[in-house]
Amino acid sequence: MFHAASSLVPSPRSLRSQKDQQHRSPDRRAKQRDAFFDNAKYLAIVLVAVAHAWEPLKGDSRVLQAAYMLVYAFHMPAFIVISGFFSRGFDGSPGRLKRLVTGVVVPYVVFETAYPLFKTYVDGVPQDISLLDPYFLTWFLCALFIWRLTTPLWKLVRHPLPLALGIAMLASVTPAIGDDLDLQRVLQFLPFFVLGLTLKPEHFRLVRRRSVRIAAVPVFACALAFSWWAVERMNGAWFYHRDSAQELGAPWWVGPVMQLALFGCSLLLTACFLSWVPGRTMWFTTLGAGTLYGYLLHGFLIKGADYRGWFDHPALHRPLGEIAVSAAVAVAVTLLCTAPVRRVFRCVMEPRMDWAFRTDPVRVAREREREPEREPEREKVSA
Repeated sequence: MFHAASSLVPSPRSLRSQKDQQHRSPDRRAKQRDAFFDNAKYLAIVLVAVAHAWEPLKGDSRVLQAAYMLVYAFHMPAFIVISGFFSRGFDGSPGRLKRLVTGVVVPYVVFETAYPLFKTYVDGVPQDISLLDPYFLTWFLCALFIWRLTTPLWKLVRHPLPLALGIAMLASVTPAIGDDLDLQRVLQFLPFFVLGLTLKPEHFRLVRRRSVRIAAVPVFACALAFSWWAVERMNGAWFYHRDSAQELGAPWWVGPVMQLALFGCSLLLTACFLSWVPGRTMWFTTLGAGTLYGYLLHGFLIKGADYRGWFDHPALHRPLGEIAVSAAVAVAVTLLCTAPVRRVFRCVMEPRMDWAFRTDPVRVAREREREPEREPEREKVSA
């Protein structure tokens, strides 16, 4: 009791730390990362990689097909909601546009070129390189670029989420959109990004309550049971959000209905997933800063194994083999998020490229204003 009461009284050390926190520069405070979001991004990217490894194995197991369908219902929506949440500050300023180019456009061009070349080298079949037709994983970079560019618009309109849902519903009945830039995925996943833009930190605290964590267990159990039932009754391609209703062999009106149903289901499962994400610093928290590396690089492992026919080994199509593959891929994507890998590939994932951009005239003007103040110091030093 006295210990609890004494903890409410700030110590001199805590007062100093609070004072330091107040006087700390905004840039330094901005560098402090939230462990919850880093944990969520890491766990989501592990699910993405494991689900990609399940794809060539799931044909022989109804349980694996159900798990695959369940994971696909929320793993990318969760990742996109978090991406939208951290895009709230995008205002189209030169600095943010520069980071958008170096952190999204450049990796897109590099990996959109690298994946076909990799297939040509491993598989021996020449592949065309097209920046208009995203290859495998690169659709997300294309979508993120478009979503972030439109962020000021979504912050301007009065009801952004209903508008984004309406666009997604219209896209689901428009097969003429085609495959360029994977616009079907861009438009059908758009509501999750816009939802992230509208969320606030307190919304994430709501889903982390103990009551939500408890409720998440039966929700996931029921979702897995429904997925097992739906394996033979539902086209799993709906979860990819890359085709219209007509292209999936359904009447046009099914598209908007499925968009609303999948949005609701994905949102519920995303909330349940986030409720179980730890909010404290874990051994994998620092890996959350490198999830884009794990996302883009693990595709070479999955595709390389697929091109070589390693997934065809009979042992991998048994329960123990499926578990072994899942564990191996989880370890691999974890290693790809580590600091040494990020240092090696930072030149193509986060290049500086100062040579490609004009110097900010405002910053140059400020430096010129300070020149008279620095001149006496230079004279004193030279003397």
